[in-house]
Amino acid sequence: MRIIAMGIFSQKLGIDLGTANTLVFLPGKGIVLNEPSVVAISEQDNEVLAIGTEAKQMIGKTPDSIIAYRPMKDGVIADYRITEAMLRYYFKKALGFWSIFRPEVMISVPAGITSTERRAVIEAATKAGAHSAYIVKEPILAAIGAGIPIHEPDGHMVVDIGGGTTDVAVISLGGIVQSTSVKCAGNKIDRAITDYIKKQYNLAIGDRTAELVKIKIGGAVPLEEELEIIIKGRDYVTGLPRSITIGTNEIVKAIDAELRAIIRAIKDVLQETPPELASDIIDNGIIMTGGSSQLRNLTDLVYRRTGVKATLAEDAPFCVVKGTGIALEHLDTYKKAIVAKK
Repeated sequence: MRIIAMGIFSQKLGIDLGTANTLVFLPGKGIVLNEPSVVAISEQDNEVLAIGTEAKQMIGKTPDSIIAYRPMKDGVIADYRITEAMLRYYFKKALGFWSIFRPEVMISVPAGITSTERRAVIEAATKAGAHSAYIVKEPILAAIGAGIPIHEPDGHMVVDIGGGTTDVAVISLGGIVQSTSVKCAGNKIDRAITDYIKKQYNLAIGDRTAELVKIKIGGAVPLEEELEIIIKGRDYVTGLPRSITIGTNEIVKAIDAELRAIIRAIKDVLQETPPELASDIIDNGIIMTGGSSQLRNLTDLVYRRTGVKATLAEDAPFCVVKGTGIALEHLDTYKKAIVAKK
């Protein structure tokens, strides 16, 4: 009788475990959680002080005794213990802190993940309280979440640009035919903006300011009527606070190398794609997903450099987590796409 009760009440969770943000999908309810993948730790006793939004607000503002830390680096686990604590917190927050049932979870991983990195994700999830963990590659989940019929004998290209990695994949008949994963995405674009402002203006700015600049005025191609923003930071020469005004076209120049790396990854996959599928991709175009794919005019840049029309998916930042939710509800249909289970 107890086994039947467990079957009825066991919860399922879809998790997009990203470098920048972690999103949780609860079937029947939708996205129940969207918080930064940041943990604040006390340096003296290694104790976790805050997780998620509360911890992100501390970045760049903590005393020496507190570290605001990102346990995910380039889409994979950099700190196992902290990731486990973060997952445990998110499981409880999504299901309710009173929940006594261990959830069944599906977690997204980059296309280029190694077997060791994959095992680390499964172990972190089970130790954090998951009954079982399924691992699926991000491009597959992004395609499902974007509404692409992945089981058809038709080639579709997905470019998922997150915080730590850019995943490029050609999908047909429910599987990945050709793919690559490069460690160049939103975080590297932010760093490039920070470095440019340091070199050109002798001004020190933080990660959060760089991200704000990218969102407010950043772009992939120069604009005739550019947008402008006032940036405040610390002067490297005098050490005093100072502000400058910067425009879109300077940011385009600042992030050029990072965008080239993303375009190169797309071209590499296109060059290795079988001719029949390449023909389908010309017809279907390239689908862009992930938070960083929302960079102004990035689809135009992809079209200019590859000759293939690119489209930004609806709800691009949420395609992967929505894909986990759909795949969890139809496990039998998508079992071929599941890389590992424990």
